[in-house]
Amino acid sequence: MEKNKIQMWVLILVAIVIIAIVLFFIFSNKQTANQITTNNSSTTQPESVQDISAQDVGAGAAPISYANALVKYADRKIQLDTVCQAHPNTVTYKDNTGIMIDNRSPQTRTVKVGTTFTIKPWGFKIVVLPDVYLKSKTLLVDCNGSQNVATILVQE
Repeated sequence: MEKNKIQMWVLILVAIVIIAIVLFFIFSNKQTANQITTNNSSTTQPESVQDISAQDVGAGAAPISYANALVKYADRKIQLDTVCQAHPNTVTYKDNTGIMIDNRSPQTRTVKVGTTFTIKPWGFKIVVLPDVYLKSKTLLVDCNGSQNVATILVQE
């Protein structure tokens, strides 16, 4: 009888330890999941900067903050999304007008608007549209391997 009593207490003790371990893992995983959710919800994109590298289109351009560029170029902006699609994709501007090409992607983009240049992740570039004495008054915008993602009609 004494042996059965000891075995019962050992089994109860083992069961309590197993339950405690299971509860520990359940609560620690919930806490980790909550931390991940909290961290992801507070993640913000880095501040956008004007990409004024040596291959800058519109040389001599002074750096401008993203917030100021959004205000200044509010009606002259083309955004490239994460899959290189342009928004808007058809626009009309006057010649010699500065426009903002805005890369809303975590990847560097190779963009062609008359000439070819790169835009850093979350960056932007100000491009001055050429005079209409060019052969075509229509500029096609390419982004990485995607061609003609936007059409710019340049008016005199």
